Amino acid sequence: MSPRVLARIEAVLTGRAVDYTRPGSRSAIAKVAVAGAVEVGVEGLAGDEQGDRRVHGGPDKAIHHYPREHYATWAEEIGAHPLFAMPGAFGENLSTTGVSEADLCLGDRLRLGTALVEVSQGRQPCWKLSDRFGIADMARRVQDSGRSGWYYRVLAPGAVQAGDTLELLERPHPHWPLPRLAELLYRRTLDRGELAAALELPLVPSWRAVFERRLEQGGTESWASRLGGPL
Repeated sequence: MSPRVLARIEAVLTGRAVDYTRPGSRSAIAKVAVAGAVEVGVEGLAGDEQGDRRVHGGPDKAIHHYPREHYATWAEEIGAHPLFAMPGAFGENLSTTGVSEADLCLGDRLRLGTALVEVSQGRQPCWKLSDRFGIADMARRVQDSGRSGWYYRVLAPGAVQAGDTLELLERPHPHWPLPRLAELLYRRTLDRGELAAALELPLVPSWRAVFERRLEQGGTESWASRLGGPL
């Protein structure tokens, strides 16, 4: 396919891990915009951290992208919130207008500044979003809305800065837009045909394990710990 510009990067954001809201927890969800070029490596953006490497960060969650246009929809649903005043409300590394979950498919390869990245998975929101917004079920709302953002893995390092473009280069799985996977993850959880079809994709190991277990056991895993967090 011919390369196609999807969006222009409006902000590149990083954060440092600090003690968070619950005993023993740490988070780098409070990310701030960085001026100038930021190096992009296989573990993500230079200077960016994660509070819990068991569930955040790593090569398959190197960069989190969240569409800025979702902010207006959230403001309509939950009301005005100070976090909506600037990018970073959802802990994202990249903020853009013009591209959303519906515009991308699993495995899409894109030019991000001078780096080459690949859409690796949608974001599965956790309780830290609820605490950040001060809304007890915010993580569940994000999950149910489909407005969760997505992650990239880095195939070739480079650099990115505000003003750079996000350019679609390849789409090997055009029948698997991110909303189709979200539907399978959260609503049609035991659709055996869809589960089997999804297992033909280059899934991250955690998603592959989930889909295989659903097929084998005929049940859906609990989301209580991820959405509700420690008491």
